[in-house]
Amino acid sequence: MNEYLWLKTVHIFSALLLFGTGIGSAFYKFVTDRSGNLPAIAVTNRHVVWADWLFTTPTVIIQPITGIWMALLAGWPLTSGWIKWTLILYVLVGLCWLPVVYLQIAMQHMAEKAIAADTTLPPIYSRLMRIWFWLGILAFIMMLAIIYLMVFKPYRVGWLIS
Repeated sequence: MNEYLWLKTVHIFSALLLFGTGIGSAFYKFVTDRSGNLPAIAVTNRHVVWADWLFTTPTVIIQPITGIWMALLAGWPLTSGWIKWTLILYVLVGLCWLPVVYLQIAMQHMAEKAIAADTTLPPIYSRLMRIWFWLGILAFIMMLAIIYLMVFKPYRVGWLIS
C-alpha cells in the first residue's frame, strides 16, 4: 500500500472513530441525564469522560496530521477552498469540544458528589447540560460539513471561491 492510501485509510478510520464516539457518547449521556437516575448518570458521565480521553483525544490529533500530510502528498495547497474551510471548521469544532470536555468532567464530579452526599444533582447541572447539548449540536453540524468537504472536495464552497 502506498503512503497516500495508508494515510487515507488511517484518516478515514480515525474520522469514523471520532464521529462515532462523539455521537454515541452524546446519545447515551443525553438519554441517561434525562432519565434522572442518579447512579446511572454518574456511571455514564464517567464513561463519557473516559471515552473522550481514550478515543476522541487521539483522533483529534490524528485527523489534522493525516489530512494535511495527504494534501501535501497530493499537491493540494492548504489554502484551496475545501481544505481551508475544512481546517477552519475543524478549529471551530475544537473550540466547541474543549468546553464540552470541561463540562463533562464538571458534571461527572457533580453526579459523584451528589451520590456521596445522598442528595440530588445541583440545579447548575441542568444548565451545564443544556450548554453541553447545544455545543454538541453545533459541533455535530460542523462535523457533517467537514465530512461533506472531505468527500466531495468542491472547487467552490457555497458562495466562496477557492
